[in-house]
Amino acid sequence: MQCPNTNFFRYNTTLCFCNPGYFYNTTDATCSPFTVSGTGAEEFKVGSGVDYSINIPANIFAFDTIKKFTQSQAVFLEATVVLLVSWLLFCFFVRFGKLADGTTHWFRVRWWISRLDVCFSTRHWLDDQKVVKKRKTELGGAFSIGSWILFIGLFAALLYQVISMRTIEIHSVIATNAPDLAAFHNDMEFNITTISTMSCSNLKGPGTLVTGNPAFIDSRILPLSTFVNFSCQNTTKGPTITLKCYDCQLFSDSLYISWQFVDLPNVPAAAVGFEFMLTARDRQHTKHMSYVSGSLKNGSTNSAKFVTYRGRDPNILQFNLFPRIYRNKHDLRLIQPLFHDFLPGSSFSDANQLQASLQGSNDGFVNTTFHVNFLSSYIVQVDNQSTLGPVGFLADLGGLYCVCIGIFFYLLVQFEYRFKRFRHEDVVMRSIRSRRKAQERWNKLRKYVSFTWGRGISAFEDGVSVDMPSCNCFPVPKGGPSSAFHQKKQIRMDTISFNNKVSTPSDKVLRDVNSQEEHNGNIKNSSDVDPQVLATDDIPLPPSLEMNGIEISIPEIQKNLKNLYEYNMMLREKLVSTRSTIHALTSNSSASSSDQKHQ
Repeated sequence: MQCPNTNFFRYNTTLCFCNPGYFYNTTDATCSPFTVSGTGAEEFKVGSGVDYSINIPANIFAFDTIKKFTQSQAVFLEATVVLLVSWLLFCFFVRFGKLADGTTHWFRVRWWISRLDVCFSTRHWLDDQKVVKKRKTELGGAFSIGSWILFIGLFAALLYQVISMRTIEIHSVIATNAPDLAAFHNDMEFNITTISTMSCSNLKGPGTLVTGNPAFIDSRILPLSTFVNFSCQNTTKGPTITLKCYDCQLFSDSLYISWQFVDLPNVPAAAVGFEFMLTARDRQHTKHMSYVSGSLKNGSTNSAKFVTYRGRDPNILQFNLFPRIYRNKHDLRLIQPLFHDFLPGSSFSDANQLQASLQGSNDGFVNTTFHVNFLSSYIVQVDNQSTLGPVGFLADLGGLYCVCIGIFFYLLVQFEYRFKRFRHEDVVMRSIRSRRKAQERWNKLRKYVSFTWGRGISAFEDGVSVDMPSCNCFPVPKGGPSSAFHQKKQIRMDTISFNNKVSTPSDKVLRDVNSQEEHNGNIKNSSDVDPQVLATDDIPLPPSLEMNGIEISIPEIQKNLKNLYEYNMMLREKLVSTRSTIHALTSNSSASSSDQKHQ
């Protein structure tokens, strides 16, 4: 040991040693105080070997990874609030978009928001004594999705609570007997490190094992090899004593194992503390391991006082072993080690006293005793009890749904109560959409009728001529037949309209007939013409279109088409009657002309 810069003293004129509570650090050749991570209970760690918070297999669902990012329910609640506020703000700003004639993007977005009204479509503001109508409004759609966002967020928080706090651990104690204890087959290992500058060369190893209470007659001294395998290993902190017991059969309540470190030339026996690690593992379920670990300094009672252990009085480390049966783990039988107490032995807190002890030979010992108390009178049974059953979970789920729907239903009623235009806002959007749909269907109907019974309506029919047949009933003009009834006519979409007034053929027919009779001079008496043919008062005007308000419904269109069809049938009958009369007159005129020629 080289003399460090500080925190040391000399003994035997040439040797160096660290002050009480300090140990020599070989890496940087300094004397460092032995400290622990905490005080009291924080110095020790205990693990039962069974984790109840996670029952999901790690290879299926990495719950630990997600749990790092979701340490509490606040994460779910914050995400829910952000989504909810974002959705409501989006719906609020969309309402500033103009509806226009129903062809804008704003109208489409607002229309689809109104279609999302799945929760309040029959729960809007209604006047008294009126039939409940299913209405889907933009306000109802916004609140419906808002209620579902809130419900899903609270449901996620509920699931997190169920997963993390769904069960509690129940411990029960039962009296034990020899067959119960014989059923425990554990591999146990005890590691105790003496914090010092010593090595395993200073160890004076134990050879015996004491069972029972040494002060009573039931105590026994047995060879150590009958119970454990003893070994020593040098570490940077000091020598580590390892006691291993394979398939331990604890046949006594108390076990004592002692060992000591003695002085060697230039390597005195002294220690500043102890570190321990006790583990127990089931031979059939090796993945379950219970343990206890910790550090001991000055009895772990006064961390401000630095001492160095040296002398004949032993340092006793006491541990308890609890047999446990885990009913929820297929009756796993595991021994749980726990730290019980530390009884410090001879020690020095003054540098001068420690120097005097190092220069003498009477205190050249560090005695350590490992005491194990096996609590074999009782066995602890561990089981899980669920804190939330299926009925309770459904009750919580239903309560969350009712709360979410109730909050937004109250807001909806308040909006419709204070702003009357919200009560009938669906009428405006439905009327715009109905008018646009009716216009699109009317255009399709016009194209269909024109394509079926009209001429030259489609673009590919432009320029196609249609010959009109002639009945040879009227005189042919000078321009020839092509200028009269054999002319090529073009019919276009803009010439078809129900608003054009249809003229009756009576006046024109009478004029043509009179001109033809005067030209031939063959009409004997005007009384031969049927007065019904010459009369024009018996032909009614075409029916008018019936439209109730702005909207045009399908029944109204069907009714108007039916009236037009009946009017066309009446005109056809009149035209056929007139044509027959004119044909008869021309036939009589031709016969009279031929008789005169023969005479």
